[in-house]
Amino acid sequence: MIPSRLLVLLLLAPLALALAGLAAPDLLWPMIALDLALALAAVVDAALAARPLVEVSRSGREVLSIGRANPVVLELRSRARRRLRVEVTDDLFDHASSPDLPLALELLPGQRAAATYRLIPSRRGTFALGDHTVRYASPLGLWIRQLRLAARQPVRIYPDVQSVRDYELLARKNQDAAARSVRRRGGESEFEALREYQRDDEYRSIDWKATARRHKLISRQYQLERDQSIVFMLDAGRLMTATSESLSLFDHALNATLMLTYVASRGGDQVGLLTFAERVLTYLAPGGGKSASQRVIQALFAIEPALVETDYEQAFKQLGPRLRKRSLVVIFTQVIDHNAAHALLRLSRGLLPRHLPLIVLLRDPSVEALVHVPDGRFLPGEPAPYVAAAAAEALSWRDRLIRDLKRSGALVLDVLPHELSPNLINRYLEVKARHLL
Repeated sequence: MIPSRLLVLLLLAPLALALAGLAAPDLLWPMIALDLALALAAVVDAALAARPLVEVSRSGREVLSIGRANPVVLELRSRARRRLRVEVTDDLFDHASSPDLPLALELLPGQRAAATYRLIPSRRGTFALGDHTVRYASPLGLWIRQLRLAARQPVRIYPDVQSVRDYELLARKNQDAAARSVRRRGGESEFEALREYQRDDEYRSIDWKATARRHKLISRQYQLERDQSIVFMLDAGRLMTATSESLSLFDHALNATLMLTYVASRGGDQVGLLTFAERVLTYLAPGGGKSASQRVIQALFAIEPALVETDYEQAFKQLGPRLRKRSLVVIFTQVIDHNAAHALLRLSRGLLPRHLPLIVLLRDPSVEALVHVPDGRFLPGEPAPYVAAAAAEALSWRDRLIRDLKRSGALVLDVLPHELSPNLINRYLEVKARHLL
């Protein structure tokens, strides 16, 4: 039982009488009577509220997506004969948050009601949602009854599988918006079908003979080449432990990997995987089919970035003999020093011309923010000039690295972490449409 605000305010009355009694002794007995009356009312009210009046059950998915707002449903049942205003919250596991807790709702006598809150995990792994805590007022309003209801629900936090579900749902509904957003139509490689001309089609795709027969513009539709190979190399070293929007850079890369795996396997390509830090952590040989996404999820579920130096030499040395078919090698990494940049440049150049390297570098919004100073003036609370100069130098060095990588023949994708997935999918489809593999 927790004293309510009403009880605290009522207890001020005997206190006031006690203070007044210092000057007027006649107020002693009224003060004692008031104390006894309040004590009796509090005891009776506590006794009336002793029986638990609310039951709670929880439902939701056992597999949740990292960094997404996963819905969790609480169903409450009132066993009271009066209206209850209830507050309920859940014990969340570490690395999880919810902007909606505690939930507040009113229950009529005997009513069942459901309430939903959003659970946002920030780390992958196996965890459990804990007990429910419920609060409601006693019949006289002198106490707040708090119940702790035992409940344990195991959950597994996976990469962003919700994005894959959303994409799959759009694909099943054949929504043109989803198709246009990732530019799924192929280049001129293999004829697939004739269809009515659309505004975003190229003029060279118009079939003039079919247009003349049907008296309206008809386009040729080509399909992308199939059975090609994509291998993801994910750096799990110390620089990938940095966070952006509550997720590590490694998790941003992992989510993009899962999304592109689904798109590529759905298009008939094979997908492989290698994760590395100071050594190679996992290797998954290229494979296709509907189970490709599940294979990638299982391989990456337990991998976490660590505070160790990345060994590019070891990773590329083990990848080379295992990868015989020409592949698009997508390398997720972060580079801030000359030695690592030189190694990455040399080793990615070594993949050519047998393979096509695509190096993904994630930009740091906080560093870019240090460079931009309004009107060129440094105001109190803003970064000092030497901090802005150091940030500008870091960005300039990064730009030179990107130019060197492109000059060596590698493809480079330089994006903000939250923009990674759509940009990576578009770059992959561009590679296929241009027949670079």
